[in-house]
Amino acid sequence: MGKGAQGGFPAQGVPVIHQVNWLGLWTLYMKEVRRFFKVQTQTIWAPAITTLLFLVIFTVAMGREGRTVLGVNFATFVAPGLIVMGMMQNAFANASFSFLAGKIQGTIIDYLMPPLSEGELMLAMCAAAVTRAVLVGLALAGAMLLWPGVHLGMAHPWAVVWFGLMGAILLSLVGLLTSLWAEKFDHNAAVTNFVIAPLSLLSGTFYVIDNLSPAFQAVSRLNPFFYVISGFRFGFLGQSDIGSTNTAVLHGALGLGLLNLVVALVLYRLLRSGWKLKS
Repeated sequence: MGKGAQGGFPAQGVPVIHQVNWLGLWTLYMKEVRRFFKVQTQTIWAPAITTLLFLVIFTVAMGREGRTVLGVNFATFVAPGLIVMGMMQNAFANASFSFLAGKIQGTIIDYLMPPLSEGELMLAMCAAAVTRAVLVGLALAGAMLLWPGVHLGMAHPWAVVWFGLMGAILLSLVGLLTSLWAEKFDHNAAVTNFVIAPLSLLSGTFYVIDNLSPAFQAVSRLNPFFYVISGFRFGFLGQSDIGSTNTAVLHGALGLGLLNLVVALVLYRLLRSGWKLKS
């Protein structure tokens, strides 16, 4: 009875999947994508329209008199920041829901029982959150191209791709961390309202930090969202308030990559430990 060949099943405790479980990873990824795509009006189009309203309001309020920032009109200056801000916020929203909903509804076992390693679980769920972020970003970019005065020609495509992905990955990792820690939706809402929203709005989306006092400039440079938004804007405009040289932008890009690696390692260790997931 204990022999592995009997009945065609391996012996108890003998692994069947020796490398990456690509099928399981793809299945979980598609499950998460289909979950948010079934309600795409709420998860893609509504956030895009809400973010687009910022462009309407701020260009009407501050762009009437031909105001220019970094050598371009205000609408063109603010558009890239709004795009990547919408991407980050929706990456967080997607990643912070799954584990939390599973814990509250008692369906967390659906994530823990399949033969997926902690790394595969992270990869599938972060990839789904990044997919939603990219879709929101594309919807926003398409809408903003139709807005009078907005010009979205890319000066450095690598920066658009890198900073966009790094921002979405960072917020998807933070979203998963939040869903591990949270025990009810109020906890998730608290992180959204008191951490994510302030960091997004105070990251230089609507201004350059050179206009701030030195103390507030120093605080802004401690905000990782600032580097995402300024680097993403650099990809479109070829200019940034990260620094006066392209080397400064490159340092910001490498710093974001390192930050994502650190957050991913912390999340991996917590998943391995079963913190707040396994009794």
